[in-house]
Amino acid sequence: MDEEEFRKFLKRGGRSPSAVKRAIAYVTRFEQYLREQRGREGLDEARPEDLEAFVSWVEKEQNEGAKLYLWAIRYYYEYTSNKEMSDRARGLRSQRIEQAPFTLKEFRGVNPEHVKKLANNGIRNVKQMLEAGRTSDRRKELSAKTGVPIEAILELVKLSDLARIQGVKSIRARLYYGAGVDTIEKLAKWDAKKLRAMLIMFVEKTGFEGIAPLPKEAEFTVAEAKKLPRIVEY
Repeated sequence: MDEEEFRKFLKRGGRSPSAVKRAIAYVTRFEQYLREQRGREGLDEARPEDLEAFVSWVEKEQNEGAKLYLWAIRYYYEYTSNKEMSDRARGLRSQRIEQAPFTLKEFRGVNPEHVKKLANNGIRNVKQMLEAGRTSDRRKELSAKTGVPIEAILELVKLSDLARIQGVKSIRARLYYGAGVDTIEKLAKWDAKKLRAMLIMFVEKTGFEGIAPLPKEAEFTVAEAKKLPRIVEY
């Protein structure tokens, strides 16, 4: 690592002296790991699998959090214009940042009175909705308890389930739901190109206020649907 040039890069990006010092220390430790445990000559020889192994080593063997390491490593590979490694560091870090659960009221087209009744019973976000309504029996109990129709409960559960996919939130979840691709299971069965073509037709036919996903987004969404565990019983 050319420490001096990396230091200048970080300073140009507005990093404080203390942040620069920490970043260099974290990247140096990754560099040492590469040489001692992966047989790499240096940072420029690293591959995504090396970074994944390093994160596992930090978290499991060193019992440390990896977020700050990934923060620093991402900037190093931005400095060296290694997009593959920079993107992988960013992705691994984002997986380790707990996002605030998406709230039910943010879904497009939901009945605000239903959302209010659920909130009065402690159900305000998608995580709580999935826990409270993941089985048929639970949905019936929740409907009886809150006065929200069972159909509306099921709709919110399905929207919440779809929202487990990154990027599928207010408008996207409503688009998939409205087009009949209303569960993770259904979404996983689609070919990405055919799904996008169907959604383009749906938007044109119905006048849906939004656009169909772009090709890369459709590919990502279907791929994620295939990976996600099934947690809702229909």
